[in-house]
Amino acid sequence: MTDEVELELAEAEGLAFRACRGAGADPASARALVDATLSAARFGPASVGFPHMVDYLESFRAGRINCSPVPRLTRPFAAYLACDADRGIAQLGFDRAFPDFLAAARSFGIAVFSQKNSYTTGELGYYVRRLALEGLVGLAATNANAMVAAKAGGPPVYSTNPIAFGFPLGEDTPPLIIDQSCSATAYVNILAAAAEGRPIPEGWAVDADGADTQDAEKALAGALLPFGGRKGANIALLVEMLSAGLSGGAWSLDAASFHSGEASPAVGLTVIALMPGPDDAGHAGRARNQVRRLKEYGVHIPGIGRTPTLTLRIPGAVFDALTRFASLGPRE
Repeated sequence: MTDEVELELAEAEGLAFRACRGAGADPASARALVDATLSAARFGPASVGFPHMVDYLESFRAGRINCSPVPRLTRPFAAYLACDADRGIAQLGFDRAFPDFLAAARSFGIAVFSQKNSYTTGELGYYVRRLALEGLVGLAATNANAMVAAKAGGPPVYSTNPIAFGFPLGEDTPPLIIDQSCSATAYVNILAAAAEGRPIPEGWAVDADGADTQDAEKALAGALLPFGGRKGANIALLVEMLSAGLSGGAWSLDAASFHSGEASPAVGLTVIALMPGPDDAGHAGRARNQVRRLKEYGVHIPGIGRTPTLTLRIPGAVFDALTRFASLGPRE
């Protein structure tokens, strides 16, 4: 097995689609997941691209994801779209709602998409990136099974509870995308460190007894910690209410694991779309100029400055897993 495999974009897309079908996903679910995975691999953190897709593939096979869901979309208010994902992937329900979601935001200036009963969302930045590429501001929040303690020594009560924000900058400029968890690090970083036998920095996690640990394996048996102590925990609670509270999805304390067992996590996702002011206000251009000013001060601007390529580098173990699932052929 090689450390990395480099694939042309079209090759990676084809392999990923075949892997989804081999894992049992229906064509619509496969298409939605592949699109989101490619977006994460090209624009977001690599860890929530193809490496995270393997979690989906294993979950299709294990029954944690409904392979042929029928998302149920309702519109309880003019600018509020609610979806029951039918234990499928979060991206499919969002895909089905997206045209109406855009239209509502452009008509009313603001719109809300809220979804329950899905598998985890993958890269949360994907949802606000799609809005930003359509010229809309986006804010998204989601949860998963409990793995973060509100304080050192306490039990896990929240997921990493990420929050994402996107702002369009116009003039063919990549949008501003902020996507970060409320934990000191993402769960996938702990998994990667454990798989590679690497220590983790102090302050990331505690062991099963609530003691700070730099051993990734012990961290997996314990809990992650919020960034910034109590303030990070407060933001995790805010995200919990926006995602599970608003959608009716499972609270993190009640959500099943996304990588073991047979039950769906059934978690929540909420995305808010806003028009960036009146059409003639020029807010996108104003924001672009501000971003340029900040960069002159040496400020890192998330989402800016990354040039997408037509090739993707995939970890060897992930490539092997995709190939193994792809070799199974569609499960009808």
